[in-house]
Parts: sequence; C-alpha cells; structure tokens
Amino acid sequence: MFYAFEDDPNLKFADIHEDGRFLYPGTGAASETGKGEAVGSKLNIPLAPGAGDAEFFEAWSRVEEYLDQAEPEFILFQCGADSLKDDPITNLAFTEEAHAAAAASLCRIADKHCKGRLIGTGGGGYNRRNIARAWTRVVESFVDAG
Repeated sequence: MFYAFEDDPNLKFADIHEDGRFLYPGTGAASETGKGEAVGSKLNIPLAPGAGDAEFFEAWSRVEEYLDQAEPEFILFQCGADSLKDDPITNLAFTEEAHAAAAASLCRIADKHCKGRLIGTGGGGYNRRNIARAWTRVVESFVDAG
C-alpha cells in the first residue's frame, strides 16, 4: 500500500472496492491497515469481481461499525460510480441503491458524531448512465437527511 496518509493515525479511512489483485494498481488488500502509529486506522474491504448489493451491504455494516467507533469529526465521502454494474473498467455489480444507502448512513453517522459535517465527492465511473443514477440517489439521500 502507498497512500499519502498511511502513517497518519488521525485520518481514519474505510474503502469498499474490487479486489486490487484484479485491477491496477493492485492496492487495497484487507491487510493494508496503516503503517507505524496508524496501524488499524485504515479499513480496506476488497470484494470479488461480480460482487453486488448483497456483498456491499454486508461490507457496509463493517464500515458503519468502524466509523461509529472512530467517532469522526468530519466525513469525506468519495463515491465512485465505477462500482455499478456495467461499468466498462471494473467488474462489480452494485446498483444505485448501494450508493443511496451509504449516503443515508453517512448522514446519520455525521449527525451523531460530527455535527453533520459531511462532504460527498465523485471519482471513478465510466458509464454515464451509472454516474447519473448513482449521484441522483446520493444527492436524494443527502436532501432527505437534511
């Protein structure tokens, strides 16, 4: 693993993604949990190619527990739509419901721990229809939580 923040114990990181053994750059193994004082501050959850919403929701429960224990002061949600079915670059099969549920959950966690401080950003996604569906649901979840 190489992340600019891999040795920063103050930055908690959780990522659900396609197993890096199948994608460039090959990072994101579950064993990559941080370095030095930051060991245990990073949560990587690689999923097998073809994983869908059922696998996402199982993994998401681990993210919720991890964030709840971390008691964040601020949440940055990087929501890549490349995890949706039919993305030409990746092989996951989530629906936009996974994105909506993650956004709603993060709103609850942000309200509980960090005075609602949450920013959602895009990144990844190479099927325009998927990007539109995912982000429509993320924004809808943000609005409904407000």
